[in-house]
Order: sequence, then C-alpha cells, then structure tokens
Amino acid sequence: MKKLTYIKILSMAFILGSCNKALDLKPFQSIDQSQALLTSSDVQITLVGAYNKMSNGNLYGGNVYLQPDLMATQSIIQWSGTFQGLTQMVTQTIPINNVFVDSTWTDGYSVINSVNNVLSALDKVNAADKARVEGEAKFIRGMTYFDLVRMFGRSYNDGDPAANLGVPIVLTPTRAVDASSFVSRATVAQVYQQAISDLTTAESKLPADNSFYADQNSASAILARLYLQKGDYPNAAAEATKVISSGKYKLNANYADEFPYPGRSATHVDNTSEDIFAIQFTAQTVNIFNFNGLNAEYASSNDAGRGEIAINQSFINEFSANDTRKALFYDDAGSLRTDKFSNVYGNLHVIRLAELYLIRAEANLRISAASAIGDTPVNDVNQVRNRAGIAPLAAVTVNDVLTERRHELCFEGGFFLHDAKRTQQNVNGLPFNSPKLVWPIPETEMNANPKLVQNPGY
Repeated sequence: MKKLTYIKILSMAFILGSCNKALDLKPFQSIDQSQALLTSSDVQITLVGAYNKMSNGNLYGGNVYLQPDLMATQSIIQWSGTFQGLTQMVTQTIPINNVFVDSTWTDGYSVINSVNNVLSALDKVNAADKARVEGEAKFIRGMTYFDLVRMFGRSYNDGDPAANLGVPIVLTPTRAVDASSFVSRATVAQVYQQAISDLTTAESKLPADNSFYADQNSASAILARLYLQKGDYPNAAAEATKVISSGKYKLNANYADEFPYPGRSATHVDNTSEDIFAIQFTAQTVNIFNFNGLNAEYASSNDAGRGEIAINQSFINEFSANDTRKALFYDDAGSLRTDKFSNVYGNLHVIRLAELYLIRAEANLRISAASAIGDTPVNDVNQVRNRAGIAPLAAVTVNDVLTERRHELCFEGGFFLHDAKRTQQNVNGLPFNSPKLVWPIPETEMNANPKLVQNPGY
C-alpha cells in the first residue's frame, strides 16, 4: 500500500485555521465537490488561509531563509542548537529523512495546493475582486516555487537548467490520491519560468495598494530578486526600477527603525515605510506552527528566543567603524547577537526597499554602468551607505555591491548561500555547485511517489 505520507502535500484547502466555523471533518483521500468552494467568500477565506500557511515556521515564518543561511555561515555564526535537523545543515550533511527538509517540502506544496484551489474557483469570485484574488494567489504560488527550486534544485547557473531537475509543477488542485497525484520533477528552467509566469500575472492583476497583503509592487520586487538569481540582469534592473519609481516606499532614516523593538513587552508593529512585503505576526496569530522562526533562533531567551545562533566577532569587524548597522549587534552574557529579530511579534521582512537598490545597482553594473536602467549603480549603492552613516563611494564595482548586500541584508533572506551560488563562490570549503548544497528530496516523498528522482549525492 502506498505510504500515506504523500498525502501531506495534498491540502484540504477548505479547512483553514483562519475560519471560525465548526467543521465536520471527513476522510480526505477525496473531497466532495459539493462541499468545496461554492461562494466568493469561500474562495477568499481559502486565500487568507494560504497566507496563514505561508506564515508557518517551516516556510516564510523563518525556515525558508534560516536553513540556507545555516548551510553557508560556518565562519560567521556559532551554532549551539539542539535540533539535529538544523545541525545537519550547519555541518552540510543532510540525510534524506531530515525532518526540516521534509516539512519545508510538505508545507510548500500545501500552500501551492491551497492557491490552486483558489484559482480553480475564480468563477465563484465577485467580479470586483476576481483580478485581485487571482493576483494574490499567483503571487504566493510563484514565490513559493521560486524558493522551493532554489533549495531542492541546482543553481540556475550550475550546468544546464533545461536539463537539471527542479521540483514538480502542480497547477491544479489535488483532491483525490490517484495516478495523477504522482508528478515528475520539472527542470530548473521550467520551474523558474512557471514562477515568472505567475509573478508577472500577479503584477498585472494586483492593485497598487492592498493593505499588508501582496500588491503590484510585491510581485515586481520578487521578480527582481528572481531575475537577479537567474542572471537576467536587464529584467532585474527593470523590475527593481518599477518598485523604486513607484514612490510608495522610502528608506527609514535610521537602519534600526526597520527592525522596531518597542521593548520586552513584545508588541506587534505595522510595516515600515521600507517594507514591500512582510509576514505579519501578532499575539493573535502566533501559535505553535506560525511564529517568527528567526526570532526563535537568533533572539536570546530574554526576547522569547532560543538563542542558538551567536555572531562571530570577525563578521562584525567587517563593518566600518561608524557604520550604524553595527548597533544592531549586542553582547548577551558573552554571546554576540543580532537585534534584528528581538521582537517575537516583529514582522518577518520578506523583501524591502534597500534590497531593490542593491539589486538594481548590481544588475546595471553587470549590464553596463554606462547604460544603467533607472539610476546609476553608484547612486543606488550610496542610498544604502548614506543611511548607514558611512562615506559615499565615488565609483562602485560588483564586489562593492556584494559587500553592501552582505552587511545590509545579513541573516534576513538566506542570502549567504543564494548569493554564493549565483556568484560561484565557495561555501565553507565546498564549491558552489557541490551536491551537498542542494536539499535532498524527502525520503517520505521518494517512497510515496515513484516518479520522483533523488538529487545526486543522496
């Protein structure tokens, strides 16, 4: 008999933590279509549920960004954690039964299936809401596919992306476990193209303002990040320019203001002027599954964290003496910590304006600084440096931009690994294309789905 573990990727889209109705739960190898999504309200509740699932600690609540950094920061952090699965990432010895890898895969496909249910029921959505609902669903799906393929597939510039295997592409709801449920892995290029298609559609359908949900600029920003990772520099610069030129966002006057911490009362703070898209955490939404995972690992016990990650002094020494970003490092009983994630109810910044300046600067340098899109690389880099209180540069190189990314965005988005891969830098003695820097397909999925092929080295 097929192992039931494969059903973990089959979402019960209509059973949502955000729904207050009492539900009579039935076995879910199949879903009675008469009880599925019948009204516009049903569909929009399911969409909110997808956002809720995104906030899971295994996804954008932390691990999508924490795990890549653990793989690439051996000279930057000291890890003292007790979770064996995370320790295996630090030592770059991930087994196929790593529970964190399994959970990221499972929860990622659960989110994808939720939005597939939404997209399958767009005909039920009120005309006034239909474009927005489609845009939000495709934003979520496109971003999730992008991050899954970055973790479970080889880097886009590692060999032939049209031949290297990425992750399965599933675009319709899985409502019954049958032969159609077992999907082969698409290529890296195919997954990137699917993510681009989803995000581009989202960009065209989302409104300019959408509260703290995804809006037009959210899609443009993630597209800019994706194009940079892919090495498509003209499109990266163009998408970054859309966001910057919108005038909707501005850098906080002080770097520390991007990481507000009202004190140990642990208070939710709304998005800042710099946040383009962020995961929201409040006392009402945080629970055993949805929590700020970066707070859990980086913050001390005084700030509701486990304090399992300390920062090496050698990394802090990289910053200029008067760099105000150094103020976010502090001594906690002999361990150096970052204050970026001290608020347990602080939002997790998925993407913010400073990154867009640095994406555009690097992309323009790699195209031609003389024909820059939007603004010159030196102006963009100096926007970030000026806010940090350090002297502006008269000219910049790609290495200057990469240094600013390292200091500005440290510990926020898995950039230590993803940047090393796209720039073909060694990672703790391993070459950028080492199989050890690619997550294995979880053992449970391999056992359940005969069409899956395991990654090399596992």
